[in-house]
Amino acid sequence: MTKVLVTGAEGQLGSDLVSFLTLSGYQVFGMGKSELDITNEDEVNRIVALIKPNIIIHCAAYTQVDQAEFEQDLAFLINGIGTRNIAIAAENIHAKLVYLSTDYVFDGSSTTPYHEFSPVSPINIYGSSKLAGEHFVRGFHSKFFIVRTSWIFGVHGNNFVKTMLKLAKGTEPLTVVHDQVGCPTYTMDLVNCIVKLMETSKFGVYHVSNTGSCSWFEFAKEVFQQSNILTTIKPCTTEEFPRPARRPKYSVLDHMGLRINQFAAMPHWKNALNRCLLQMKRKETGSLSQE
Repeated sequence: MTKVLVTGAEGQLGSDLVSFLTLSGYQVFGMGKSELDITNEDEVNRIVALIKPNIIIHCAAYTQVDQAEFEQDLAFLINGIGTRNIAIAAENIHAKLVYLSTDYVFDGSSTTPYHEFSPVSPINIYGSSKLAGEHFVRGFHSKFFIVRTSWIFGVHGNNFVKTMLKLAKGTEPLTVVHDQVGCPTYTMDLVNCIVKLMETSKFGVYHVSNTGSCSWFEFAKEVFQQSNILTTIKPCTTEEFPRPARRPKYSVLDHMGLRINQFAAMPHWKNALNRCLLQMKRKETGSLSQE
């Protein structure tokens, strides 16, 4: 039985990975912050050597994009040094490594989708710290998959879809940025792709998001349309909605890596959103029936 260690197992993606892998017959070791401090080199080496997983999927990360501007050391400690610790421990036991990275390694100045061989140039601390993690993986590991993804949404954790549904219950008109364009990614589609990748030896960098692209404003409109919610929503510019961390204006991902390695195309983001909303509804109904 293939043993898989998932770091960040309590997060939005980690939760779905643990469930899917368990149902698929893998022996899964899901570890959250309390079970595994990735910044503690000795602890990482001890636990990884004890479990001896065949594959490590490294989801644990510092993900607070705005807060990272004020906590630079912490962001680089977790996303850089933490990833170095995982990479070295994985290499020591000859385990494959999947590292989750981000579209924020790009500066957003392109007008065409970024492929895996496009030059990187992050414009915020979060993106820089995740790129540091990529460098450590490349430097210390020999059998890796770097999976860059974007705009993640799913049933677990906090995300844009859940935020919009929550805000729609209020009476105030909603204002959403319309000049940042990217690719939404449903956790379950990302999980499916990660599992297909990790069972091969087609190592390298992959862009994994749902196909199609949109602005945050268009994404919000689609959430409300598919949910049959009538609410007032207005577009605004990035400048009208200032945040501590700069965001790339354009971070659409091209899936060249998947294509040239003969992996299946990802589903469209609107189709993915539809399946996610259905999953959310089922979860809500299930929890209500148990109460």
